[in-house]
Amino acid sequence: MKIIKQFLLVAATLSVAVSCNNKPKEEVPAKPKTLSNVYEDAFYIGAAINRFQIEGRDSVMANILANEFNSITAENEMKSMNIHPQRDTFNFEVADKFVELGEKNNMFIHGHTLIWHSQLSRWFREIEDSTEFATAVESHVKDIVERYKGRIDSWDVVNEALNEDGTLRESIFLEKMGEDYLASAFKWTSEIDPNTDLYYNDYNMTKPSKRQGAIRLVKNIMNQGIKVDGIGMQGHWHLERPSLEEIEQSILDYAALGVKVAITELDISVLPNPEDLEGAEISQNFENSELLNPYKEGLPDSIQVKLANRYKDIFKIFLKHKDKISRVTFWGVSDGQSWLNGFPVRGRTNYPLLFDRDLKPKAAYDTIIALKERFDKEQLAN
Repeated sequence: MKIIKQFLLVAATLSVAVSCNNKPKEEVPAKPKTLSNVYEDAFYIGAAINRFQIEGRDSVMANILANEFNSITAENEMKSMNIHPQRDTFNFEVADKFVELGEKNNMFIHGHTLIWHSQLSRWFREIEDSTEFATAVESHVKDIVERYKGRIDSWDVVNEALNEDGTLRESIFLEKMGEDYLASAFKWTSEIDPNTDLYYNDYNMTKPSKRQGAIRLVKNIMNQGIKVDGIGMQGHWHLERPSLEEIEQSILDYAALGVKVAITELDISVLPNPEDLEGAEISQNFENSELLNPYKEGLPDSIQVKLANRYKDIFKIFLKHKDKISRVTFWGVSDGQSWLNGFPVRGRTNYPLLFDRDLKPKAAYDTIIALKERFDKEQLAN
């Protein structure tokens, strides 16, 4: 009898175990197919945002921002003329909201920019004494970094300090402080917040002469025992230039310094530019004309396809070197927001981003999503 009871107990236990094993497993819901989710294991996908977006005035835009991007940069609100308009006055209101927005959405928050000759508060230029000027610059950097210590993940410490030939730009910082201002800015930032990543950021960084100048600049700072964590390659590019080879070689050359490479300010202009245009220097301005503004009524399908293919080819390079790239940030969210509608020719209609003026994803968006999905399948197959 005892043996029979033991047998029945074992049988019942097995029956329960089998029954449990046959229960359907709960499926984990798939993440929505968004830019940030699809590229999650490659690099951050970021966007530069303006005050309108920071304050969330458009619910559709706010949803796009929260769902498609996992990194944000303030387009203008942290530049000195906005955040530090008077020597004894800071305006942190919008910058605070920017940081709070990033924290709310668990985003990588990038600060732009501590030192830049353009959009510079007028009061800096009113200081004649070099020592006084250096003290004011140091306070400017340290006060801003202190305010957001532990909350800003990375900073563009110095922005656009180079000429096209790789020499140092004749800025007010170079004039008043000499080339030591570069190392000093990185040193001051790291002293206040040693855990934030520090970047040098510039445009036309694929040009060989400027590339070599940037490498010299960063090496000089690092040779002084001062940390530089990364180089920001502004991606203000066009349908035909720079070449894919120049983009790839630049990523390799910068990564060889032992620093991270961020693709910053990415947008692809589809419009012709004046022949004597040089780089992304915002002081340049040219007169509008029919020839320079051919797509006022909308982008032809043929150009839409070219734009999508251009983004695909560029993102192929990014994926190939994803171990070197920390972040890819678009300079804006939608075409209507883009600064390229006014640069270098005011009043034009440009189409450089992944979302159109109605906040709908364009063919370029679908193309780079599909590219990453194919990339993942190929990786699994190998």
